Amino acid sequence: MNAERFDIENIQVQMMMVIKLQQLKRERLNSLTYQSLETYLSEDLFRKHPPRSLHEAASAVISVQAEDVVRFLARKALEEGKYQSLSDYADLIGG
Repeated sequence: MNAERFDIENIQVQMMMVIKLQQLKRERLNSLTYQSLETYLSEDLFRKHPPRSLHEAASAVISVQAEDVVRFLARKALEEGKYQSLSDYADLIGG
């Protein structure tokens, strides 16, 4: 069995990510970035279910739904927001 770990550092997985990113941008999330997709995969999907083969990694990337990414990014923003003060948002609220 191949001991290589198929994560976001694998070039073949990265190619699948680019394809999936283009699909998501075309269909529903036109402002989604590669970094956001990469963060979702590494911090959520691949952490919960690490792929053991290229086939599993490719299948996982292709199976990503827009809702999954949005839910993850919203949760991440809420978690990060807990540790910031209101002054960090002054430029957004005009203060």
